[in-house]
Order: sequence, then structure tokens, then C-alpha cells
Amino acid sequence: MQLKSIGIIHSPYKERKKCPPQGREEICWIEVFEEYKGGLKDIDGFSHLLLFYWLHCSKNYSLLVKTPWDSEPHGVFATRSPNRPNALGLSVVELIEREENKLKVKGLDALEGTPLLDIKPYLPPIDSKTKVRIGWVERTDFSKVYGKTIKELKHIQ
Repeated sequence: MQLKSIGIIHSPYKERKKCPPQGREEICWIEVFEEYKGGLKDIDGFSHLLLFYWLHCSKNYSLLVKTPWDSEPHGVFATRSPNRPNALGLSVVELIEREENKLKVKGLDALEGTPLLDIKPYLPPIDSKTKVRIGWVERTDFSKVYGKTIKELKHIQ
């Protein structure tokens, strides 16, 4: 299997410990390499995008991890830990504007210099789900990290 970077992420986050989970309101720029610029045609019409990127600072994954909002260990595949067997990152971001081969976004939790692997439009009829179950996260104090309780978040029944 081979992956090829199609661009680079520019963000205000230089260190992992200062990078907020799932991003906040800070503006980030996605620079798509010139050879892939044509693939951005019509992207301006979308309010949100799915960004796939390589977590290049990921280190030494463990199959059991602790999260910022729970002291109990959970399986890595039941968490959003950046330390994974394959260091693949995913974020749903808000597209603010496009300038040539650069996309201004917010809601991204990637470090400066993160390699961009792919971009897809966020499509609510396909990507948004209802009656969602959130497993062990429902028992935690989610507000410590996100400022909202689980019940305050949308789509939770």
C-alpha cells in the first residue's frame, strides 16, 4: 500500500500537547500542492469538508489507551487517540474560503506541517447519522475537554 501526500496543513499548533481535540475556532490553512489544484474545482460550494491526513508525530501506539476525559483504559479503536497502528487522522472542518490552491478552515486538530492525504465534501444525507450510540464516552465527564456535556451535543438520543 502506498499513500501520497496531496498537500500540507498549516496550523497554529506546533506541539501535540497544545493541539485541542477535534480543533476549536482557530483558523488553519490547507495548502494543496499545485499538481492537485485542479481537484479543488467546485469545492467552494461546500460549507464543510472531510480532511484525511497522516499523523506524522504519532508515536508508539498501544492497543489500550487512556483519554483526557476518562481514567479507565479503552481499546485504541474505541478512542480518538493519535497514536494508532496506522497514523491516519480525520477531521470534519468548516470551509471558510478558498484562495487558489489554499483552503481556509476551522475545526481542525492537526499540527503545523501535517501531510494532507485527501479531501472529501461533507454531505449531511450521507455523513450525518441519528440515534447514535457513543459507548463508554456516555459515562464520562466530556465537558472537561469539550466544554459541553454529552447530552448537550447534537445527535445523542
